[in-house]
Amino acid sequence: MIGVEEIKDNLPEGYVSAIIPAATWAVFESVGALPEAIQDLTRRIFTEWLPSTGYQHDCAPELEVYPLGDSTLPDYRC
Repeated sequence: MIGVEEIKDNLPEGYVSAIIPAATWAVFESVGALPEAIQDLTRRIFTEWLPSTGYQHDCAPELEVYPLGDSTLPDYRC
């Protein structure tokens, strides 16, 4: 799923609009070259963080934000 915050005009043909319901969100920062850094972070979230906190994945959308920049650099943050 790829999304934008809000579209004020009519949606282009073939697109759909969805409202993501309110939820409790955990926010993590990935530092490092992609895709390795985000893959490592995702693995750690599911194998370390979730089991240690008691939270459960809600099967709702997950959001990933990729700021402009060189995602191949070792200090890239997303």
